[in-house]
Amino acid sequence: MPERDQVVVTDPVQRKAIIVELVIVFTVTLGMNGLRSLLSLIDALLKPAPLSDQKVAINVPQAVDTTIDLIKQLLSATQLVAWGALGLYLVWRAGHKLTEVGLKFFRSDMVRGVGLAALIGIPGLGLYLIVYALGGNLAVQTTTLDDTWWRPIALVASAAGNAWAEETLVIAYFITRLRQLGLHENQSVACSAVLRGSYHLYQGFGGFVGNLVMGLVFGRIWQRTNRLWPMIIAHTLLDTVAFVGYSLLRGVSWLPK
Repeated sequence: MPERDQVVVTDPVQRKAIIVELVIVFTVTLGMNGLRSLLSLIDALLKPAPLSDQKVAINVPQAVDTTIDLIKQLLSATQLVAWGALGLYLVWRAGHKLTEVGLKFFRSDMVRGVGLAALIGIPGLGLYLIVYALGGNLAVQTTTLDDTWWRPIALVASAAGNAWAEETLVIAYFITRLRQLGLHENQSVACSAVLRGSYHLYQGFGGFVGNLVMGLVFGRIWQRTNRLWPMIIAHTLLDTVAFVGYSLLRGVSWLPK
């Protein structure tokens, strides 16, 4: 792994400040989503119908009027961008250059991102279908948006927003802070992966396991290469294919409805 510039924080006051910061950041962002997802899964398990007979939607209409709906969809994506920016700002305020957490773009990052998307996406789809067939996952509807001219735009914006927020917060910000607290690289990537899986629990056990594995792979690659853009690009492609592809393939016999 590349040499780490971060110095482990030993001052008790500073360590406490980092822990408090982590709690606050993830309480208002993805950590709270993880708690809600856990409760959603428990609620689904308490229902008489098996998980595979239940549905969950990701991108849903937010208004009756299509123009207002479009604006609200874009605002949701903007909020995700702001979440990621918050994590990066706090890292910067702590004295780290953004290039130190992998935000320096290389031409090869695009190719790496496409390769990562294929590496994660194809097995991930297979895992989802298998777990769904075994009754361990809900039928995930990646979008229930109406067929409007702006639906592809909103779905791509959502995909990019999710990718940016998750990779900057769960990898760049979270693992950097865990390093400062002295956690080993294996412990840091494991915590990051569990956090990533937690806010996908609303999809079922397959959603958790699939994203846990994705988190382990992405986190380890970042630790070894210190390049974040391949993960952001790969995640954007994965979600774009899932969101837009579902809207085009809705009704196909082998796709859970």
